[in-house]
Amino acid sequence: MILEEMTAQRDALLAARYRGVRTVEVEGRRITYATDAEMAAALADLEKRIAAMETGTLRRRILTSASKGL
Repeated sequence: MILEEMTAQRDALLAARYRGVRTVEVEGRRITYATDAEMAAALADLEKRIAAMETGTLRRRILTSASKGL
């Protein structure tokens, strides 16, 4: 998927979410989400993919933790 397609899909998904509609139609394809959480997950995934294409790499976060074992 190219950047323009992902941006169009994200914009359509955002518009539908703001209207309170769970069905989105992009380029002749219709997608119906069961819950708002599914829409939020799809938006997060699209944002991540768009950011990766714009910067050229995926962002990774490394978390460390330490314990004294007490």
